[in-house]
Amino acid sequence: MPDFLLYDHPLSGNCHKIRLLCAMIGKPLELLPVAVLEGETRTEEFAKLNPVQQIPVLKDGDFVVQDSQAILLYLAMKYAPEWIDASPEGMAAIAEWLSYGAKEVSNGPQLARLHFLDPHKSIDIDRAQAIGRKVLALLERVLGGREWLCLGRPTIADLAVFPYVGLARQGKLPLDECPNVLAWIDRIRALPGYHPMPGLPEAL
Repeated sequence: MPDFLLYDHPLSGNCHKIRLLCAMIGKPLELLPVAVLEGETRTEEFAKLNPVQQIPVLKDGDFVVQDSQAILLYLAMKYAPEWIDASPEGMAAIAEWLSYGAKEVSNGPQLARLHFLDPHKSIDIDRAQAIGRKVLALLERVLGGREWLCLGRPTIADLAVFPYVGLARQGKLPLDECPNVLAWIDRIRALPGYHPMPGLPEAL
């Protein structure tokens, strides 16, 4: 088995965060597809790898880390410190957005998209879309006064929030009514190493 491996699904925005960061820092990454919709994460074998039974999971040598935000932080600290910050203040600003990506973005744009991708899921689509609209409105306000989410430069905060916001149309959310968010997406698309996943735009 490769020493640097991501347990992956091509339609997962959370996995795409990891694929993006590795591409942007020039870190070769082997992908192992996991049949999530067919229940592969719910097997006993996968539970031994990750008791939470979710992807992404990163294997770096003998070390295994799960959760997309944790993986972003691990990769940046070990291989790409320019994507985080050396100060407590800077890391606090990044952590705020990591938390926002794990909570509001997950409960809004991510769940709204999943409702239409996997309709048998018991998702309250009205609630997910309401949260999703609040996410877009907040980002539209924040990005009206800055180019990046924090620190005036690209960080893992941007990658933590980006995929499911960029995929918001798949959740029937009004992304096209948010010019500041669209401009931020274009700035991410212009970064070296950017590549899309199904539903996200091509590189600029």
